[in-house]
Amino acid sequence: MLAFLIRRIAEALVVMVVVAFFAFSMFRFMGDPVANMMGPDATIADREAMTKRLGLDQPFPVQFAAFLGNVAEGDFGVSFRVGRPVIDLVKERLPATLELALISGLFALVGGIGLGVYTALRRDGLLSRAIMAISLIGVSLPTFLIGIALIYLFAVELRWLPSFGRGETVRIGGWTTGFLTGSGLASLVLPSITLGLFQMTLIMRLVRSEMLEVLRTDYIRFARARGLTTRAIHFGHALKNTLVPVITVTGLQLGSIVAFAIITETVFQWPGVGSLFISSVQAVDVPVMATYLLFVAGFFVFVNLVVDLLYFAVDPRLRSATTGGH
Repeated sequence: MLAFLIRRIAEALVVMVVVAFFAFSMFRFMGDPVANMMGPDATIADREAMTKRLGLDQPFPVQFAAFLGNVAEGDFGVSFRVGRPVIDLVKERLPATLELALISGLFALVGGIGLGVYTALRRDGLLSRAIMAISLIGVSLPTFLIGIALIYLFAVELRWLPSFGRGETVRIGGWTTGFLTGSGLASLVLPSITLGLFQMTLIMRLVRSEMLEVLRTDYIRFARARGLTTRAIHFGHALKNTLVPVITVTGLQLGSIVAFAIITETVFQWPGVGSLFISSVQAVDVPVMATYLLFVAGFFVFVNLVVDLLYFAVDPRLRSATTGGH
């Protein structure tokens, strides 16, 4: 188990270095950050001084090596746009994105597994067929269109929920949260549904498909022949074996919530790291853009590591393989 964990961490570090390389090299060709920072009235001498101060006069390998060294020390550079440390900008926006991702992930996971099991066990029922038909909306419609539709219905027409912003927040230490205020919780509803609906429908359809396959297997028939209760068969045997192949896809879908949050944050004007990335693209703020991609990649790597560890808890075959069958 320890060797497996060390190997996975080493692979994760390699992935992060590759992501940092592509992010840092790609964004260098998006424009001139010095021109965006200083404007058209700046003199040539001022531009050269700013270029030297930012280290942009150095060759690319030197810039990238310095970037990696600083990242290893927790220093992600200074924003070209606002002149502040990038880590401070991310810390200000990170609570909003993580809280949105948390609620969206819970919505996708609980709703997807629950509805998937229900539609598999009641596959011929009218409600089950209706759920499967409605789920096509979450799969086929783009995220921004779902968000706009929810805003129009619940914010404009019914006026039940706010259409933008994070609502009132409370600061606890260095963390700002909307979980402790009524407006903060209300503001989470529409963007959480928008962000998690696509993942929820995919998880639901996957769980349903796997559950139906498991229910047809011989050991389920044997469990029925032994006289086990329906509840024990469905949730003690069928669901547990269904979750083994579902874990990988579910983990990737939950990881993509942070990556797709950029669209939801734009639609709902949510003050998270996704909206910070959008404003940084417009100003060619390379340190912020590179940091954002590293953050997303790091989240994916963390989720994949958790998924691999969950395999050991769910699938005994992997535990026996790592111990040499003993």
